[in-house]
Amino acid sequence: MSADIIKPSANYNDDVPAYILNNPRYYPIFKDCIWAIDGTHVRASVRSKDQPKYIGRKGYATQNIMAVCDFNMCFTFVWAGWEGSAHDTRIFNEALRRPELNFPHPMGGKYYVVDAGYPNINGYLAPYKGQSIRYHIPEFRRGQSSAMRAPRGPKETFNYHHSSLRNIIERTFGVWKARWALLRDMHVNYTYEHQVSIVIASMAVHNFIRKTSSFDEAFNTAQQESYIPRGTSNALHEEVPSTNRTNDGCTYMQARRDCIALDIMESRT
Repeated sequence: MSADIIKPSANYNDDVPAYILNNPRYYPIFKDCIWAIDGTHVRASVRSKDQPKYIGRKGYATQNIMAVCDFNMCFTFVWAGWEGSAHDTRIFNEALRRPELNFPHPMGGKYYVVDAGYPNINGYLAPYKGQSIRYHIPEFRRGQSSAMRAPRGPKETFNYHHSSLRNIIERTFGVWKARWALLRDMHVNYTYEHQVSIVIASMAVHNFIRKTSSFDEAFNTAQQESYIPRGTSNALHEEVPSTNRTNDGCTYMQARRDCIALDIMESRT
């Protein structure tokens, strides 16, 4: 069932998502963005001797899951089962290079928004990085005055809009996890293979509810951009150099990011 429900639409590269098209903050500047990618962790129950490889930055054993979602808060791709110590960039690179996974690559100038833990390469638009450059929305809310909270310069202004747009996947993860208490505490009697299946099956049910229910309180709450999922971390991912990627792709997306940043600044004035 999951293979039939967790999948992209046939024309996912063709149309501008209504979420972007109907929002003047994002259209036409982000008209070529189709989806968002991110990784998330759920608790894992593993044997004591296997725990070291499942314990990453969370400090306890987890399963690392890479997912793609659309702007309707439906999952369109998932790769579950990675150890908690695996870095998001490694999982991402593997997904892109393995054809048997049927990863839905962006085409025709389209791209996904990704966070700072992923490379800024052709088809995948990442934020500007730097210790003095803010990215996550809560970082812009901490200043004591409106001037301190406002983005500074084109890079932070781009990051503010990028983070707001990419927030769709964090909210999607939030709805999914809130609905399934099992994801917060996997039973010790489940094998790890069963735990992976539970993740995928629950994502499929998540999509089914979203597509068939005319009213769902959890989704209605999460549609608000101010919604903050429980346990959300605002820390940037550890930056790990990506490998097996050409500089051409990076250079192209860097230039495209700079153009979008300037477009945003011009639209603000």
